[in-house]
Amino acid sequence: MPVPTYDKFIEPILRFLAHQPGGVPARDAHEAAAAALGLSEEERQELIPTGQAAYKNRAGWAHDRLKRVGYSSSPKHGVWRITPEGAAFIAAHPLGVKDEEIERIAKSYTPGQSFGCEVKGGTAETVADEAPLLSPDDRLEGALSEIQSAVRAELLELLLQVSPKYFETVVLDVLHRLGYGASRSDLQRVGGSGDGGIDGVISLDRLGLEKVYVQAKRWKGTVGRPEIQGFYGALAGQRANKGVFITTSGFTPQAIDFARSVERVVLIDGAMLAQFMIDCEVGVTSQQVRVPKIDSDYFDE
Repeated sequence: MPVPTYDKFIEPILRFLAHQPGGVPARDAHEAAAAALGLSEEERQELIPTGQAAYKNRAGWAHDRLKRVGYSSSPKHGVWRITPEGAAFIAAHPLGVKDEEIERIAKSYTPGQSFGCEVKGGTAETVADEAPLLSPDDRLEGALSEIQSAVRAELLELLLQVSPKYFETVVLDVLHRLGYGASRSDLQRVGGSGDGGIDGVISLDRLGLEKVYVQAKRWKGTVGRPEIQGFYGALAGQRANKGVFITTSGFTPQAIDFARSVERVVLIDGAMLAQFMIDCEVGVTSQQVRVPKIDSDYFDE
């Protein structure tokens, strides 16, 4: 018997987390869900094409859906914890969660949606219901989009948990992978007291004659014009021609307009940073899946 689909893991995981309100390692939740579903040792050995155990993959997607509806969280990497909303939800269903409620949670995804964002261009239910009408290639593309969305969201969660010093290092690693600096040593972290609003410096040439200055800040609210003006002033103090302001959140329209008006300041928000980390494989690894296609040229007689 194959491992159940990820929607079957939603209730077992939520009930397990409800009994561990302080949070638990994800691996403990994987095993608890597998036990609750009565998976045999043979079923636990079943793998998906990427080589991951199928039941751990299903459990991971179930938790992703629980996070999207606000019933669980990841206070730090590899730890799952129920939220007050999740605890209230499971307490309201002592005899079991109805199928329609499980379906609502399971379908809490729309391409481009991130945690806490409203669905635009239709509901998650309509997107999911239309999936069987898509071609296999379209479904594969949709699945890739969904995976990237989940990874972007998790990356932003992790970036908010690391120390400010390490966050600045991550940013410099990304910029180096994007092609800035002849070597990684050409990107230096200078953040600290008295940094003048500069967290890193990139030497674009071996002699250090041309430099780009970086400010990397973790924000929960949007970054406004005053912060960008302050960074611009710091660049002037360094007699710098180019600067990059990177944040885990976003920028107000006024901040964006100011950056455009001065030209030499580039803004990178949280979504862009997470996508750059995926594209450049900084803190991310990619798994290759072989998709067979007919070689039409081979059959041309």
